[in-house]
Amino acid sequence: MAIPVLSIRNISTTPLELKLLERFEPAEEKGGVNITKITRTFSGFMSNITSPTSPQLAQKAESFSHQDVSIPIASFETKTTDIQPKEKENLRLTFEVNGERYRVDAPTPNQRSTVLKPLSHNPSYEFTAVYLPKFSFLTIFSSTKLNSWMSNLKDETPLAALSIPGTHNSPTYHTALPSVRCQAVSVKDQLNNGIRFLDIRVQPSDPNNPNEEGLILVHSAFPVSLTGNKYFRRDLVQHINKFLDDNPTETIIMSVKREGVGRATDQQLNPARWFTENRIPTLGEARGKIVMIRRFGLDDSLKGENNGTGFCIDAESWPDNCADGTCSSGEIRVQDFYEVAESVNIEKKIKLSTDQLERAAKAVAVLPGDMAAASAESAKQPLFVNFLSASNFWRANCWPDRIAAKVNPSVTEFLCRKHNESMSTEHPEGANIGDGSTGIVVCDWVGIDGDWDLVRCILAMNAKLEMREKEPTKEEHVSKEEDAPEMNGAPVEKDASEEKDAPEEKDAPEEKDAPGEKDAPGEKDEPKETDAPDETDASDKKVIPDEKDP
Repeated sequence: MAIPVLSIRNISTTPLELKLLERFEPAEEKGGVNITKITRTFSGFMSNITSPTSPQLAQKAESFSHQDVSIPIASFETKTTDIQPKEKENLRLTFEVNGERYRVDAPTPNQRSTVLKPLSHNPSYEFTAVYLPKFSFLTIFSSTKLNSWMSNLKDETPLAALSIPGTHNSPTYHTALPSVRCQAVSVKDQLNNGIRFLDIRVQPSDPNNPNEEGLILVHSAFPVSLTGNKYFRRDLVQHINKFLDDNPTETIIMSVKREGVGRATDQQLNPARWFTENRIPTLGEARGKIVMIRRFGLDDSLKGENNGTGFCIDAESWPDNCADGTCSSGEIRVQDFYEVAESVNIEKKIKLSTDQLERAAKAVAVLPGDMAAASAESAKQPLFVNFLSASNFWRANCWPDRIAAKVNPSVTEFLCRKHNESMSTEHPEGANIGDGSTGIVVCDWVGIDGDWDLVRCILAMNAKLEMREKEPTKEEHVSKEEDAPEMNGAPVEKDASEEKDAPEEKDAPEEKDAPGEKDAPGEKDEPKETDAPDETDASDKKVIPDEKDP
């Protein structure tokens, strides 16, 4: 099969320019005559790569060439080149941003993401690249601190507008049946690597005893661990509390589903740690807290909470095994098709997952002062929840790890190449296609062998929203014009080119756009964190409720 021409996609808010292209061909490793090949230079566009730069690349190369180029790639732009990469060829690309240079090599030996190597002292930016060898496609986005990525966003940001990575059956990382285990790493590691949505299933430790308050972490009818029961408060909530104490800019969305039978009631949660109103909060309201999505019935004593609006975000009417469903509250739109009878049906699951990504990408968040976005359609933006998980207990090739091994790379590829792409099949003329959010993407087996590329790609899709939040609104533009200095009682015009008799004002400051200033996303300096709400120990009050370990 012919190797595709090279393409580069810039998903960062910072324009890039490819300045230097270097090409290497691997040396022969076995006996025989080595024939040196001089790689042709070219004037067309060149691209691509991901992976850590290799210091020994030139030493191991059979041939080498380099060429100065000037290929600009604007923010959120994809450029396709006329360059046909050669088989087994290594590329080294050097990009320039505001006078600083960053380098990346491709392909990478492990075919994972890599941070571009800065060639300047004290670099202002940090970029990550993902290279897809099958498509000769390089995607570049701003790096982010995975443990505190929400600090890049304003308090007024609606939680539904974010691209949020999550995990399905989040605590199922313990030694367990292969059909039960869905995760590779602990909840603590998940949170430190960017996960902000946790899917939790619980059941009473003694269903026949209404006075027994212990809640066991389960996956369907099975405990999450074969080495002993794990409990909601002791083995989960205390780790979440510690993470939020250490990272007060963050919030955790927790979906709680009651599985099994029992009469244990759900008591009021500590308001200093939990957001329990029946609505989607802003990020500022939720920082330092756990936002609960309730997938269980309410005790009568809680139905009058929050002035009669109910307790927690209502998802009791969760649509089962659905391709595209909505909870009766209207707050959640979900893709949760999980019955994969045969491995051939995994392709259907992938398609349903990418369809939900496209639905989420079209939404436009309502931001303060942005009247254009404040339409009725925008105001009703739900939480898009997209489960990449599926399984079949009776077929080993459809257990969670096997399905994730196919679904996760496919979704990563979709995000890099197609998600919110302005010239996609659905939008051939490049129409306004929304903020590009992914919504909440719920995954199995992320972080296995240190692979967090899917999570990084999900987080990269917050870039458009971050850029919108940094742009002045129309009201701010008007305010600036009203505050302009006056001359003879009239405001000074910013553009006096039409007034031929007007004297030249040599001292007037020149106004220029500076998209690459040091407050742009992708820089190492992060926005100043806002104060998180006061937090008290969640153990002061019952958390659905206290457990009594047997």
